[in-house]
Amino acid sequence: RSIQVHPFHNRTIEPRLIEAIAFALRRQLQQDGTFTLDTDNAGDIIISGTIVDYVRQQLSLQPRDALTPRDYRITITVRVVATERATGKVVLDRKVKGYSDIRIGPDLASAERQALPLVAEDLARSVTALLVDGTW
Repeated sequence: RSIQVHPFHNRTIEPRLIEAIAFALRRQLQQDGTFTLDTDNAGDIIISGTIVDYVRQQLSLQPRDALTPRDYRITITVRVVATERATGKVVLDRKVKGYSDIRIGPDLASAERQALPLVAEDLARSVTALLVDGTW
């Protein structure tokens, strides 16, 4: 069976999320090999989704400063929908989370940008596992 990944919708303010998630999901599906990735808009299964939540959670503080965070966990929640092209039957409709922990260093924005591909990879692994293990 072939699979096609449509662009995800983004309800957050982070513009790089859509590209990072789509890229990670395509790569993960190719590495898994259960499905062939279709880029000609003719896949048997169409994957789409919406980024519904982006959370930055403080994990730890600087050793000598009780107000300054040192580590964060970035969590992204995506509602993923997989639909059979031929029948229109929804075979997967689920919220999936991906996360990564980051050490801030001197610049939170840079650290967060570097963490986005890691969060996207974690999310892509979870989505791929759901698709591969699905009972359809």
